[in-house]
Amino acid sequence: MTELWALENEIYDSGVELICGVDEAGRGPLAGPVCAAAVILPRGMEIEGLNDSKKLSEKKRVKLFDAICSEALSYGIAFASVEEIEELNILNASMLAMNRAIDKLSVKPALALIDGNRDSAINMPSRCVVKGDAKCADIAAASILAKVTRDRYMLEMAKKYPEYHFEKHKGYGTKLHYEALREFGPSEIHRHSFLRKMH
Repeated sequence: MTELWALENEIYDSGVELICGVDEAGRGPLAGPVCAAAVILPRGMEIEGLNDSKKLSEKKRVKLFDAICSEALSYGIAFASVEEIEELNILNASMLAMNRAIDKLSVKPALALIDGNRDSAINMPSRCVVKGDAKCADIAAASILAKVTRDRYMLEMAKKYPEYHFEKHKGYGTKLHYEALREFGPSEIHRHSFLRKMH
């Protein structure tokens, strides 16, 4: 677990006061918004089982979600809508959601660590960390908050649009999802620009 703090400790030791980790969930799906989270954990805090959200079971993620929310110095969670994804493209919409999540933090960090290799549109000093959700505690925490929040949103949408089975695939392009799209066509929460590639 301590290796999850290696990069952040290095940055803190260089004199940076406060770091937040930022990640998003939902860049790839054919439906639903993109969700981002920003998290500031107390330095060196060990949260048992904290890891890249993609490697965790849903049950484990939900448990960690509650632990992170209660232990974090501050956290923010925000969406960019399907309309915004269509208008801005998915990369810019993800950046928009990240900026919104950072804006919701009750304390202002000096540096944002962004998962991935693009941070050009972040409205504060930031640094990219490729595969950050497996390397940085703050980003790992953010990835869990974003993923669990988006999954919960898609479960709500599953009740509204039962024919697409969102509860099973959360909007990702599975065989089941494509079959439903062929049968029923897209819903209001589908990303039309993502469906152009559909055969």
